[in-house]
Amino acid sequence: MSWSSALRVPLDTDLALFLQLLQRQDIAYRVTEDSGEQVVWVANDVQAEQVQELYQLFHDNYGAVKAQLAHRSAQPPQQRSAGFTEQLRRSPMTTVVLIACLVVALLTQLGDNLATIRWFTFNDFQIQGDYVYFASLEYSLAQGQWWRLISPMLLHFGVLHLAMNMMWYWELGRRIEYQQGWLFLLALTLVSAVVSNASQFIFSGASLFGGLSGVLYAVLGHCWIYQRIFPQASYALPKGVVAMMLIWLLLCLFGVVSALGFGQIANAAHVSGLLVGCLSGGVFAFIARQRAA
Repeated sequence: MSWSSALRVPLDTDLALFLQLLQRQDIAYRVTEDSGEQVVWVANDVQAEQVQELYQLFHDNYGAVKAQLAHRSAQPPQQRSAGFTEQLRRSPMTTVVLIACLVVALLTQLGDNLATIRWFTFNDFQIQGDYVYFASLEYSLAQGQWWRLISPMLLHFGVLHLAMNMMWYWELGRRIEYQQGWLFLLALTLVSAVVSNASQFIFSGASLFGGLSGVLYAVLGHCWIYQRIFPQASYALPKGVVAMMLIWLLLCLFGVVSALGFGQIANAAHVSGLLVGCLSGGVFAFIARQRAA
């Protein structure tokens, strides 16, 4: 989904009431800051013209609009659940990935059911007594088990691991799906899953690893670099998100997180996922900027 710039106003302009008016009109919007101005973005050029006309009417009839919105705000909200439903409708691929993670978490009992886990690991394995024997990747692929290149992203070990990964994928995946569509998000998810899983395998050898975090760093990197090269409303991440995620990555790389008792961290998956996302964001933002020029 491509966003269109509908309105530019000074930073000190209070847009709160006008944005409420857009919500009442069921007009999806994003607000960013650019060159000392607030920029209101909407879904297309047709809505951009509507917003410009609405803003003129709003400016000319500020008192009446303020009173009407205040009256409606005093009434009990009736459409909050519809808002979440609309988000699900607009984010089918993000939703599918999260549902898949939940289903696999139930099937594997969040890492406790080893008999089920083995179908989702990068390398198949067998347990004999106190020992775990991993099959080679070549053997698994020769058996037609190509899904193993991707399936570790669905594995999670513990409620916190699952909840954090799902929360961030919901926050970041939707942004990409809104801006570039479900097919692009699917492609980025699958490519980053393969690269991050393969990188972790190369780094650590046959071992038990999993989680969506390699993909998470890919979608983070994509949003981050895309926004810096070709600013888009849907990619405007909340302040501090990128810094927090990069600091967490460094803490993992230097072993701080493992030392605190969070277990072994798939650092190679995180780093390679981030690199894939940054490359993707840079390439597609540059293409978009060239087309817009």
